[in-house]
Amino acid sequence: MSIAARLKDPALWAEWAALVGLIALVIVFQALNPTFLSPGNIASMLVAAAILIILAIGQTFVIATAGIDLSIASVMTMGAVAFGLSYTAGWGLGTACLLAVAAAGVAGAVNGVIIAWGKIADFIVTLGMLSAASGLALILADGKPVTIVDPVLLRLSTGGLGIFGWTFLIALAVAVIAHVVLFHTRFGTHLLATGGAPESAAAMGISTRRIKIAVYSISGALAGLGAILLVARVGAAEPASNTSFLLNSVAAVVLGGVSLFGGRGTIVGPVLGALLLTALVNGLTLLGVAQFYQPLAVGIVVVLAALMTRFQK
Repeated sequence: MSIAARLKDPALWAEWAALVGLIALVIVFQALNPTFLSPGNIASMLVAAAILIILAIGQTFVIATAGIDLSIASVMTMGAVAFGLSYTAGWGLGTACLLAVAAAGVAGAVNGVIIAWGKIADFIVTLGMLSAASGLALILADGKPVTIVDPVLLRLSTGGLGIFGWTFLIALAVAVIAHVVLFHTRFGTHLLATGGAPESAAAMGISTRRIKIAVYSISGALAGLGAILLVARVGAAEPASNTSFLLNSVAAVVLGGVSLFGGRGTIVGPVLGALLLTALVNGLTLLGVAQFYQPLAVGIVVVLAALMTRFQK
C-alpha cells in the first residue's frame, strides 16, 4: 500500500487518534496562548496527568478482557482514606503506602472474584463496588478529610527532574512495566486471548477466571498507587469520590484506541489519551473558558474518538 493510500485509510487515523488529537491541541492552544508550552505549564500538565495515566493503565487491563471497572475512582478514594488513617495512627509512611495499595487491590480482587465465579455482569458488580467503596471511605473518615503533612510526600509532589515531576516519572515507569507485561509475557498473551475469544481461550487451557480476577486486582492496586499520589498532591485524604477520574480513565482508554470489545490493547494509546485530556482542560483554563464548559469539551472529544473506533481493524 502506498503512503498516500495509507494516509487515506480511516483505520490509521483511528489507531493514532490520541496522538493526532494531542498534536492538534498543542498547536491550537499554543497559537492562542503562548504560555501553553512554557516549561512551567508543561511541568504542571505532566504532574496533573500522572494519576489519570495510572488509572487509565489499570482500566486498560480490564477493558482488554472486554470488561469495565466503574469502581476505580471510588476504590482510589478508599485507598486514600486507608492511607490517611494508617499514617495519622502512627504506622509510618511505608506501611501506609502498602496498606493503601493492599486495600484497593483487595477491592479489585473482590470485583474479579464476583465477576469470574459469580458470573455477574462487570457493569453491575463494579457499580456496586463504586457505591460500597465510596460509603466505606465516608464511614471510616467520618466524612471529613484526613490532613497529612509529610516532607517525603511534599518532595514527591513538588520535586522532579527538570519538567518531569516525580509523580509523572512514577506514572511513566508504571506504563513501561505495563507494556512489558501486556506484550512480552505469557500473562499478557492470555489476557488478550481472554478478551478476544474467551471460549477459544478456555479451550486452549487458559484459566479465563484467573485472568479476570488478576486484571481487576491490577486495576485496584493501581488505584491504590493513584491514591498515594493524590494524597501527596492535595495534602489530605478526601473521603468524597471524584467521578471525573472514572469518566476520564475510560475516556483515555477509548481515545487510546483500545477496543471496548476486548482482545485488543495498547499502553501507549491510553497514556497519550490521558495527556490529551489533561492538555484540553489545561488549555481551556488558560484561555479563560468557564470550568463548567470543560466536561462538555471532554465529552465531545470522547464521542468523536468512539466514532473513529468503528474503523479499527
